[in-house]
Amino acid sequence: MDFLDQLLYFPLEQLPFYLIALMIAFTVHEFSHAYFANKFGDPTAKLLGRVTLNPAVHFDFLGIVLLLIAGFGWARPVPVNRENFSHPRRMSIIVAAVGPLSNLLLGIVGSLIYAVLYISGVIDPIGITRTDQAIHIFFNVFIQLNFFLCLFNLIPLPPLDGYRIVENVLPPRISAKIQRFEQWSILIFLLIIVLPMLQKYTIAPLYLGARALSIDVLNIFITLFGG
Repeated sequence: MDFLDQLLYFPLEQLPFYLIALMIAFTVHEFSHAYFANKFGDPTAKLLGRVTLNPAVHFDFLGIVLLLIAGFGWARPVPVNRENFSHPRRMSIIVAAVGPLSNLLLGIVGSLIYAVLYISGVIDPIGITRTDQAIHIFFNVFIQLNFFLCLFNLIPLPPLDGYRIVENVLPPRISAKIQRFEQWSILIFLLIIVLPMLQKYTIAPLYLGARALSIDVLNIFITLFGG
């Protein structure tokens, strides 16, 4: 058990809650990419069975393992052929953006449900019973993880959604230039994320930001409901 505690990025006793939260967060994120790509005229994801809320279709084993160990990870990327879009640049931006936005929405909805349960007295604020404790842990994990994934995926480095957004916002001439350095950008991304000495400047601030955001959003809902 001590070995697992040292190996995992998250507390071992919270691992089941993180796995459930990841299953929901990754599934909705990738489904959103696939759904809007298909809606805009690219059937690539649909033909591969990716327009679905079945978690098994979207999970990447290595991505999940790395997230649990290193604090970051990924699901199976949704293939998109922008040539099938009637407005390639504009629709590519939307398809890329809906992934992080879906995690933001999940975090907000999770905060809303958590606030309602708290204000209505369904769960004890202190968490006396095991059930109350489990609910508190799950919602804290679910909300913070989704806000983290939203912020993380907006980093403008490949293969993240933030890069795809920037790539299509920039003028074609500049976009073509940065695409030539894409393979090196991926290497830089992996280095700044994986190296422990750099994580405190990359992953750690994102988790702090996600935590602050989750507290603020939850407090807004609690205030609105008169708590």
